[in-house]
Amino acid sequence: MDTLLGAIALGTFGWIYVMVMLFAGVFGVGVAVFWIWMLVEVLTRETDDGNTRLVWALVIVFTHALGALIYLIVRRGERIKQVGK
Repeated sequence: MDTLLGAIALGTFGWIYVMVMLFAGVFGVGVAVFWIWMLVEVLTRETDDGNTRLVWALVIVFTHALGALIYLIVRRGERIKQVGK
């Protein structure tokens, strides 16, 4: 009886582990796609007045997802209002 309960418990924890790892993998891929999207956005659409393109690209490259999120919140909306793209 103990063996059966142990197998059931291990099976349950095994599925929880698989689901957590699956979520972490999907989340990680999503963060990587977001980072690449913001980096491409900076390199292709940001104006080069006062080296803003270079500065934002370096911020995003060195701070990864946090820098991409900061760019999205702080600069992207302002750039769209100014430049229109």
